[in-house]
Amino acid sequence: MKKIIYKTDQQIESIRESNLMVAKAHEQVAMAMKPGVKTIDLDKIAKEYIQDNGGIPSFLDYHGFPNTLCISVNDVVVHGIPSDYEIKEGDIVSVDCGVELNGFHGDSAFTYAIGKVEQETWNLMKATRESLYKAIEVAIHGNRLGDIGFAVENHVKQRGYTVVRRMTGHGVGLELHESPTVNNYGKRGRGKKLRNGLTIAIEPMINMGVEDIYIDSDDGWTARTTDGKPSAHYELSIAVKNGKADILSTFKYIEEAIKKNDYISSP
Repeated sequence: MKKIIYKTDQQIESIRESNLMVAKAHEQVAMAMKPGVKTIDLDKIAKEYIQDNGGIPSFLDYHGFPNTLCISVNDVVVHGIPSDYEIKEGDIVSVDCGVELNGFHGDSAFTYAIGKVEQETWNLMKATRESLYKAIEVAIHGNRLGDIGFAVENHVKQRGYTVVRRMTGHGVGLELHESPTVNNYGKRGRGKKLRNGLTIAIEPMINMGVEDIYIDSDDGWTARTTDGKPSAHYELSIAVKNGKADILSTFKYIEEAIKKNDYISSP
């Protein structure tokens, strides 16, 4: 495993700028999302916005990934490749976006509900997002990585959901994926101690059914639930601090776009 890179305050501010561009790229996607729109068209919108504003799509060509966004619909957990698939009423669409700006990376994901979705799907999305904030609450100097994983898993297990153990969060900043690995499961008080200056992306990926997933052999990327049930995914990049984590990403622009888009539901 690579050495953990602790960031200076100046570097953290640069990572915040990258995450701001991620958030605004999400906003552009959220404004365009509706039934009938192809996921490849949403990808083009994000790519153009990032490049027009001086950024570089972090995911594009990363280990051969072919697009700017990961767009994962319904039973796709992560790494869905944008395509000619047309979004439908009742779909949930997880969008993951990364941006490199001035040598620093930002990374954030959000799950969108298109029109009316099943109540049990809403409940999954709500619990997944709540688990993200539970994890952020304990991502402070002096705690341990296991505290983060425990916070996620404990919250969702109580509600009958499962953690995708094969997929994890990660360090972020100078590279898109840095050490340490940030699991969404664990034991309190165990694992690497969190220190000021650590920047990580916390990203619960939670299934309605079993935790098992498989990688689609057609493209080698798309991760799906084995039982075909939906999965939700939320992600924010944060910096570890004394007393309270510093959230470097934001869902604010997404939430503002959702309020203006009649095709996206909100709880």
